[in-house]
Amino acid sequence: MPKISVEIPRELLNDLDRHVGDDGKFVNRSDAIRASIRKNLDILDEIDDRHGRLADEEVSEDE
Repeated sequence: MPKISVEIPRELLNDLDRHVGDDGKFVNRSDAIRASIRKNLDILDEIDDRHGRLADEEVSEDE
């Protein structure tokens, strides 16, 4: 799995950390961020579908 580096404002990171750990919804920050990205992409796909912008072919995971 590729690793990336991102800059996140402290207030967003603090909010994210409230949902991570033994008492949280996610086991670690990476898990939380991956879930957030997946959800965001699903929302964008729904918007594109409503506007007729979804491509006939999906982009492969390797790209």
